Amino acid sequence: MRRLGTDYLDVYQLHGGTIDDPIDETIEAFQELKQEGFIRAFGISSIRPNVIKEYADSGMTSVMMQYNLLDRRPEESMLDFLHQNDIGVIVRGPVAKGMLTERSEVKTPKEGFLDYTKGEVQFAADALASMRHLGTPAQLAIRYVLHHPAVSTVTAGASSVEQVLENVGTMDLPSLTDEEYEKLQRSSQAIVYEQHR
Repeated sequence: MRRLGTDYLDVYQLHGGTIDDPIDETIEAFQELKQEGFIRAFGISSIRPNVIKEYADSGMTSVMMQYNLLDRRPEESMLDFLHQNDIGVIVRGPVAKGMLTERSEVKTPKEGFLDYTKGEVQFAADALASMRHLGTPAQLAIRYVLHHPAVSTVTAGASSVEQVLENVGTMDLPSLTDEEYEKLQRSSQAIVYEQHR
């Protein structure tokens, strides 16, 4: 906090965590920091449903998780669960390491990504590109994850000024319609959680 030049942090996020961690002690520490005025709010960074549910009644305000058109695991149950519990989602990885951009072909490993073959990744990227009249593929990938009301914000990586400007330009675009959103959903398979239930 001294290095940041502030007396408090707006949001203090715990990175990761497993079900074997001392969750009660962690929640207690969060609540003490909040009570002492060092933090305004707290959350966790996790994709594990069993861990997220353990923290749900702790007073946390946010969960950071990977979510994009290729990794739709949060859609299975977590997005609705978090929305119902008034916990905002901070999305990371909305363009899947560049695989959902105009550079999909060079960014996608030859072995594919998660359960997708390289061709299946390209199919999803092509679906974004086919809607170019609505924005760039990267912008539409960001709009895709913003469609769910649980999503509060998106952290999109960038390696150039142009990419930063492209990401920021997403704010000027209209939200996807339900039909546009469903078209993009049809371009990829819904991956489910096989562990960490």
